[in-house]
Amino acid sequence: MKIITSEQVFKGHPDKICDQISDAILDECLKEDANSRVAIETLIKNNLIVIAGEVTTNADVNYQKVTLDVLEDIGYEDLDDFEFIIEVSKQSPDIALGVDKDGAGDQGIMYGYACSDTKELMPLPIFLARRIAIQMDSLTRNFKELFGRDGKCQVSVRYDENDKPVEITNIIVSQQTKENVDREFYTAFIINECLKKVIPQGMITSETKILINPTGEFVKGGSYADCGLTGRKIICDTYGGVGRHGGGAFSGKDATKVDRSAAYYCRYVAKNIVASGLASKCEVQVAYAIGVAKPTAVNVDTFGTGKINDEAIKEIVLKFFNFQPLAIKTEIISKDVSFRELAEYGHVGREDVDVPWERCNKAYILKAYTKQAYGKAK
Repeated sequence: MKIITSEQVFKGHPDKICDQISDAILDECLKEDANSRVAIETLIKNNLIVIAGEVTTNADVNYQKVTLDVLEDIGYEDLDDFEFIIEVSKQSPDIALGVDKDGAGDQGIMYGYACSDTKELMPLPIFLARRIAIQMDSLTRNFKELFGRDGKCQVSVRYDENDKPVEITNIIVSQQTKENVDREFYTAFIINECLKKVIPQGMITSETKILINPTGEFVKGGSYADCGLTGRKIICDTYGGVGRHGGGAFSGKDATKVDRSAAYYCRYVAKNIVASGLASKCEVQVAYAIGVAKPTAVNVDTFGTGKINDEAIKEIVLKFFNFQPLAIKTEIISKDVSFRELAEYGHVGREDVDVPWERCNKAYILKAYTKQAYGKAK
């Protein structure tokens, strides 16, 4: 038996606010100039917002307006009180030398993961944590007299000896509330209007421990209780701690940055492997050198669940997937993607958004080729 735990933060969490601002700026640049090169970081503390980074674009972007639009959408009021420091320069020409030749925008390692826990082929703990986050943010918008904007949740799932999820052992919801809201009332409200509506029947048992605001109070929140920064919730953005992470954040970076695009592509490859039936778990790793198109390494790990050995699966992957940055951008980065929307609740495995790297359109090809090349699965 093992228990796996994942966390998700809500839209009004300071770190997530910064992710959304950075990606909203990216979206605005790409809207006017599809070839924009963007690497933007945001910091928020109290009423101070710092926007810094490198941008090369023909777009005319009002950083302050984009930021205030995001804050208003999240639910912040008194927008005139915010102060800005904006330090944005052009991307280094040294980097452009390689990227302009379709090389990687930086060195680094990226991972993608998929498993058979859910129909979305995501680990169940992060999948459920995101459902809670989405529902709590909806309740926050509709019941402003009860709740503030900030919050996060955590879900622990017990797996049996066959590695199948069987029950939830713990759920934690920390939700900012308004002053003088009765604790017993909002606890029951969150359980009935959120948890019971988004958790599959049978997963919560009589043994499940549910903790709502376990410290007893959560009134002061958002940027006035915590400092937010782009890229500090990369595990929430991916697989909730299941599978590895190369360390590079996504938000605020255009698709020439392999931190973002190659991580999406690794998810695409891993998901198609699991969808094809070649494995019930799969992790794909890729590594790059800055300015070089061909990856320095590609690896596949099925954690002993592969129908054929991992090296054979890797050979098949390299026949049908192209890990060069330009090929990735062409194949899976759609001009219609809203990166700010991805920054809200995660960049992979989302059931509420439609993105190209979540397609299983190559699963049948992998299955057919494997059957032809290897015959009956070992």
